[in-house]
Amino acid sequence: MNTILSSESATVEIRPLGAELISFKRKDTGLEYMWSGDAEFWTGRSPVLFPIVGSVYDGVMRTEGGEYSLKNHGFARNREFRLVEADENRAVFHLSADEETLAMYPYQFALTLTYTLEGSALRIQYRVDNDDDKPIYFQLGTHPAFNCPINDEGQFEDYVLEFNQEETLERFFVTSGNIQIPNKSEIVLEKGNVLPLTRAQFEEGAMIFRDVNSDQVTLKSDKTEHRVSVSSENFPYLGVWQPKGAPFLCIEPWHGLADADQFSGELKDKELAVELSPGEYFEAALIIEVG
Repeated sequence: MNTILSSESATVEIRPLGAELISFKRKDTGLEYMWSGDAEFWTGRSPVLFPIVGSVYDGVMRTEGGEYSLKNHGFARNREFRLVEADENRAVFHLSADEETLAMYPYQFALTLTYTLEGSALRIQYRVDNDDDKPIYFQLGTHPAFNCPINDEGQFEDYVLEFNQEETLERFFVTSGNIQIPNKSEIVLEKGNVLPLTRAQFEEGAMIFRDVNSDQVTLKSDKTEHRVSVSSENFPYLGVWQPKGAPFLCIEPWHGLADADQFSGELKDKELAVELSPGEYFEAALIIEVG
């Protein structure tokens, strides 16, 4: 059963599969900000990416002396989370290791997502605990998809991403299979904070940015009063993506990146892989505000 949170100004809906946010509406307008998951373009809404971001080269992850098959963005998005706590504006979802996850990822872990809705802002707190007797390694990412144009107002090219700090954004590229393309990049914004959007930007896949200065980016247009702001904590990289012609945009803060082409290292060697000793935990957060 899905969980619905409510504040004085908004409602959100979360499903147990992937502990995935599937709806975010303002009460005063009834406007839905989240993508519908229409299979014509993409069935996702806001999956959690764990224990990898992107893909592993040749579909194989190496760790602890073994080789494991992992699909794009890992397995957490396809697992049923357990609802462990819920009230009107807060819900806590939990996923831990079992026989099926151990066959893909040989570590005892706990992944907890805590949703808290205050006004028109939703905070998603991510926590990974090492429940093993040895160090564990992982990456963690977010993938929320927002309707764009918002409320069908204007065209996609009327929208921009506004960063809350000055940026020089170097775009890195991945293949259609979500593998890094070595030595391919371009500057798409130099000493500014507004990145205009075009559909042509996504003809070669996601735009990927390392070490973004800003901790908030806003999807907005002068054709509408509606906007979506995405803030993050402890997610230093950013992915921005849409399938060809899709009526939505994904704004994806990450702690990690896909394997490079021909990568032969282990999980611990992956870009921005987190190492946790037994008993330690890692936290990050995503804050979505609609207005």
